[in-house]
Amino acid sequence: MLSRLTRPKAVAVCALPVVALLATAVFAPLPFSVAQPGMTANVLGENKGDPVITISGAPTRDTSGQLRMTTIEATGPDARVSFGDVLDSWFATDRAVMPRDSVYPSGNTVKEIEQHNADEMKKSQDTATEAALSYLHEKNDVNVALKLADVGGPSAGLLFSLGIVDKLDGDGSGGDLTGGRTIAGTGTIDADGAVGAVGGVALKTQAARRDGATVFLVPKAECSDAKSELPKGLRLIPVTTLKGAVDALVSLEKGKGSVPSC
Repeated sequence: MLSRLTRPKAVAVCALPVVALLATAVFAPLPFSVAQPGMTANVLGENKGDPVITISGAPTRDTSGQLRMTTIEATGPDARVSFGDVLDSWFATDRAVMPRDSVYPSGNTVKEIEQHNADEMKKSQDTATEAALSYLHEKNDVNVALKLADVGGPSAGLLFSLGIVDKLDGDGSGGDLTGGRTIAGTGTIDADGAVGAVGGVALKTQAARRDGATVFLVPKAECSDAKSELPKGLRLIPVTTLKGAVDALVSLEKGKGSVPSC
């Protein structure tokens, strides 16, 4: 049949399936989430009227400065993300396209995902408390309650631990762990104080700088990602352990010793 058509007509007929496929790709939902810088919260202060960290069973100290945990905001697990959305976000420095499965557990309902994130946050809080009290060699009768509304997942673990350390011990010699600065960061933590990678750090650095941070603690394995869109005026400090993070902040505060960099 095509042999009987003129060349332009034959090309047009052959192009129809291609056009149809492109139209489907443009308008069909894709398995991605679009993320942007999210909220930050000072773990040394209050969130929605409640203290983030409450400690009983041991004397606590008044602190200055801030320790801000950081987040990203992503399109919901049931949101429709099209090729156009992906294309627009691909070239934006304040947005990122991420596989949906890297943001949300695969195959779960929205309610199940919300519950999963809440469970991960609770585990992170318990582990952060254990890591901080172990680092400080505190007794078992010290009780720590952590409360942070509308945030899920484990990525605030490092900042929770640092907040507990600052409230109980500061820099170890009467000063603040922050040195009065606004310090931000991200990273999971285990009971032994090891810091783990989290993802989305380039967006989190933007959220941190937007909210006044001048220093950002980043899991060492994610240095290159953090540097890719690093806002002006924000200093990166790579960390692998809670002890390393504390030591780096103390060195920064006192102007002595080595402060690691990416």
